[in-house]
Amino acid sequence: MADLSVNFAGIQAPNPFWLASAPPTDKAYNVVRAFEAGWGGVVWKTLGEDPPPVNVSSRYSAHFGKNREVIGFNNIELITDRSLELNLQEITQVKKDWPDRAMIVSLMFPCEEESWKRVLPLVEATGADGIELNFGCPHGMPERGMGAAVGQVPEYVEMITRWCKKYSSLPVIVKLTPNITDVRIPARAAFAGGADAVSLINTINSITSIDLDQMIARPIVGTQSTHGGYCGSAVKPIALNMVAEIARDPATKGLPISGIGGVSNWRDAAEFLALGAGSVQVCTAAMLHGFRIVKEMQDGLSRWMDEKGYQRISDFAGKAVANTTDWKYLDMNYQVIAEIDQDKCIQCGRCYIACEDTSHQSIAQLISAEGTRRYEVKAEECVGCNLCQITCPVEQCITMVPQATGKPYMNWTQDPRNPRALNK
Repeated sequence: MADLSVNFAGIQAPNPFWLASAPPTDKAYNVVRAFEAGWGGVVWKTLGEDPPPVNVSSRYSAHFGKNREVIGFNNIELITDRSLELNLQEITQVKKDWPDRAMIVSLMFPCEEESWKRVLPLVEATGADGIELNFGCPHGMPERGMGAAVGQVPEYVEMITRWCKKYSSLPVIVKLTPNITDVRIPARAAFAGGADAVSLINTINSITSIDLDQMIARPIVGTQSTHGGYCGSAVKPIALNMVAEIARDPATKGLPISGIGGVSNWRDAAEFLALGAGSVQVCTAAMLHGFRIVKEMQDGLSRWMDEKGYQRISDFAGKAVANTTDWKYLDMNYQVIAEIDQDKCIQCGRCYIACEDTSHQSIAQLISAEGTRRYEVKAEECVGCNLCQITCPVEQCITMVPQATGKPYMNWTQDPRNPRALNK
């Protein structure tokens, strides 16, 4: 059976599945239940200075798919609303009782060196394995100069990271905001400040929906609302891209990454790990389905690794990074053409409609004298865009078949059609 244990930035854990800093990790009761369920680690809900913040009601909203499936989740909840002393006491006890699990403490304090100097020894005394600096929360009390208000300023990221390395011997993980143009810039700042790792992504600024009767965005607080932090499966593509950007950036080469954003099953986790993450953090899936989902995640990842011959996570972690590049380096001579498996086709016509109305008119609709329909790809017209395959409701009915062009690899910087081609 595959070994799921990880060593992330010097932090040992029995598996890569960690609960992210969020409501599921806000107290000992929750964290103990999570460990009992099998989670390899937790990031304790963000601690701050006393007096603790005051949350509002309500706090959550969602973006729904068919049958009320939650695609995206939105929250306007702040950091812990319990005292610093109580949280530290509970962290100490839980870590004592569960020494084999990763215990990371999330922190959000003002941009004042004395504040960090004061709290870091208290956190270290709990026996925690590391700290995570919350520089990403989009509603992270910016009036106190915290959260994304820090994460969007690289100089602040580097400065506070340096303070943490100065006043603590614990591994420092910097949690990055996605609400920025280029996520590599704060990652480089964290690296320059001595960060042992980064985690990403934090939540994305969002409004999920509007109550058209009251004309108020959700979640509704009295007669008003505000933007919140968007998470859940909908943000996974954004998170994967940002993880990959940092993983392949020469300026942050070797910087460990904890992947966050839409991890709902073992396959999601494997994708983050393949793009360079060393652990994954989960929040929304646990909130929607409970802590027991980690068993399915562990089982699925282990079975897949056994099937592929991977004995440990390090055998495949980061293997997709080298195959991720900039558009200009893609092979301009590579060509695929759609092929319809007529035995699997249910003649719904969705591929034809999509291609005819919005793409390249490369699928023919053939109607017999009896009125039956058949769909065939016009090979000479097909550009291999994949739209037909995406719209087809039958798995493996439409495949994209590579074509032998007889032409060598040529990227856009070499293409004679490029007015700025390097070989001109």
